[in-house]
Parts: sequence; structure tokens; C-alpha cells
Amino acid sequence: MKRVAITGAGTVNALGLDARTTWAAMKEGRSGIGPLDLRDVERLSIRIGAQVRDWEPETRFDRQEIALYDRFTQFTLIAAKEAVTQSGLDFRGRIGLECGVVLGTAAGGVTTWDENYRSVYEEGRNRVHPFVVPKLMNSAAASHVSMQYALRGPSFTVATACASSNHAMGLAFQMVRSGAARAMITGGAEAMLCFGGIKAWEGLRVLSKDACRPFSADRSGMVQGEGAGIFVFEEWDHARRRKADILAEVAGFAMTSDAADIVMPNQSGAERAIAGALRDARLDPEAIGYVNAHGTGTLANDKVECAALARAFGPHADRLMISSTKAMHGHCIGGTGAVELLACLLALREGVIAPTIGYRQPDPDCALDVVPNEAREARVGAVLSNAFAFGGLNAVLALKRA
Repeated sequence: MKRVAITGAGTVNALGLDARTTWAAMKEGRSGIGPLDLRDVERLSIRIGAQVRDWEPETRFDRQEIALYDRFTQFTLIAAKEAVTQSGLDFRGRIGLECGVVLGTAAGGVTTWDENYRSVYEEGRNRVHPFVVPKLMNSAAASHVSMQYALRGPSFTVATACASSNHAMGLAFQMVRSGAARAMITGGAEAMLCFGGIKAWEGLRVLSKDACRPFSADRSGMVQGEGAGIFVFEEWDHARRRKADILAEVAGFAMTSDAADIVMPNQSGAERAIAGALRDARLDPEAIGYVNAHGTGTLANDKVECAALARAFGPHADRLMISSTKAMHGHCIGGTGAVELLACLLALREGVIAPTIGYRQPDPDCALDVVPNEAREARVGAVLSNAFAFGGLNAVLALKRA
């Protein structure tokens, strides 16, 4: 088995339009959550979200590209450009045959769906744009990334609700580790902040009307976000030979299924995924210094996740730092694990633990060190990133300092 390096990182999210700006916001504990700016917002009962502000597609893409790129694809391509540029990889020629792309998204082109349903049902039009299907399909972003960089190896999209990105990155890791690919562009994206997307989530009654406060006793629900996180996973030896700057090592991955309930989280499934990632990485629980928690800010998720962490880590749980960065960048649904992996890189590269902002009241059911409200300096050698999705689909990644 080959070692796997991360050699590039890029993002677009409510905290910033690149990784450097996002890391600065995480260090400051800044929130990207605010009033939503979208059509018919007055008809929504939930009017806040972590929206990507000042996004002007016309300054980044030409008219033909905009006709093909849904918002989630736009985010993906800009984040991918940042990641590939940082990695220094040139995929032209034979290496492109040995590289691919695996991305996660829960719903794909939701904005395109929303706009065209309006066109047909509300405005009474009988025709839509001929590119609607290739624009809204879940695999659109992966296809456009593969075409942009001439990646002719394995390329596809994973859709496992809120664990989509972690599943995608885990599969990319396994491909590089096994030798099936030399390098993979991976991560995920979501752009569900449109009228229809929010209205659907309102029906679940899990959204907060004021703020996301993970692990706090007065938490009132999750806040939707949007964005993309994209990374280059590469054979370690290949990266070393070309003297690439290695951001971190991907050391392990595990995925489990609760097989229990379509929406309620399950402690056993989460615990098995955490323990499986540790085994796969050949790491003792004591080696982990930080866990980026799924931490949605809902009553059920936070309680169950803390119980799973306590069981999986045993006595070490009392010395473990965990935080949920969703209070800053929102819950980016299928793209959330990829945006959150940036917090893991921040911990490993700079020794800064991103905080759980909005924390106000201790909850006895969440009695772990949640790094409340302010970032903390701490040198850690290994971290975990948790993702636990509706449908009981769990995916956990383990990373080590390079």
C-alpha cells in the first residue's frame, strides 16, 4: 500500500473564496452566517444561512460556461483551480491517464432545478434551456473538472447526503493508496441555498432561526451553508520526488451504516466508523489530538456524536479537543466534509484548533472539550474528520501531520 499526501487545497464558502481567507476566518472565530439574499425570501420561515457573498459568475466564466455550470459546479471549478495550482501538478500527457476525480454532492444542481420548475410551473413556459439536464446532474462538476485538467482515470460523483464529501475523499484515498491512481482531485460541493432548497429543509424542522450553536445546551438546530472544498490527493513518493509541499498525510478511512433510521443518528454506527478509521490508519486513540466533529447543532446529533466519541476514545476522550466549524461556515450538506477538512489542515499545519463558536451553555450530554468560542494553539500529530449523514451513512477520515 502506498502512502497518500495532500498537495493542494482550495475552497469557496461563506468564510472566504480561497483557503487562506477561510483559515484566517477560522482563527478569528468569524461567522459567515447572516440574512439570506434570494428570491422570495419573505415566504420562508428560515431566513438565515451561510451564503457565499459577492459571487459574480460573469467575472469568472464566459456566457457559454455559465449556461453549463450550476452554482455548485462554479464553486467546484474555482476551488479546484486553487488546489491544482498549489499542488503544482501538470496533468497533461500520460499522467492524466493515471489520475481522476471523485467528488461528493448530495443534490447537485438544486438552483437549476429550482429556476426551471419556476419557469414551467409558475411562469407557464413549455420549453427550458437545452442544457438543463447536463447542468443539474450530480456528476456535472466531476465531469467538468476532469475535462478542465484532462483527467482520464476514474471519475465519478458520490451522493450520500451529508457524508458525500467524506465518502468521496475516502474513495479517492483508497484509489491512490492501492495504486489504482497516481493522484486524484477530490472533495465536494453543494449550493442548496435557493427558495426550493430551503423550503424542503424547513419541512424537517431541524433548522435554527437565529444561529448554529453546536454542543451548547441552548442549541436550536442547524444552519444551511453552501460552498466547495477541493483537494489533490497524491502518491506520497511521487509528491516527494517532485519536491511538492505536502500539507498532510491521509492515513486512514472507514465507513459504516447504521441500518436503523432514515433521519435519527445512531451511536453504534458513528462509534464503529471512528474506531475503523483509527484501525485503518494504525493509530492508537491517544495519537489523535483533534476531531473535527459533524456537530450540526441539533439536539440529537450532538448528543449522539459526543457519546460515540467518548466510547471510541475511552479515557483519552477527556483530553481530546473537538470542534464543529459549522457554526462559522454553516452546514454545506454534501460539501460540508470537504470544507471542514480545511480545519483539519489548519490544525496539522499551523497548530491552530478552529473553535466551536456560539457556545453559551454547557450540556452534560456533550461534556467534552469543544474548544468554545476562541481558537486554540496546540500542536497535534493526527486528527479525525467526522461525517454522519441521514440514512445512517457514516464516513470518517484520519490525517497525520506531514
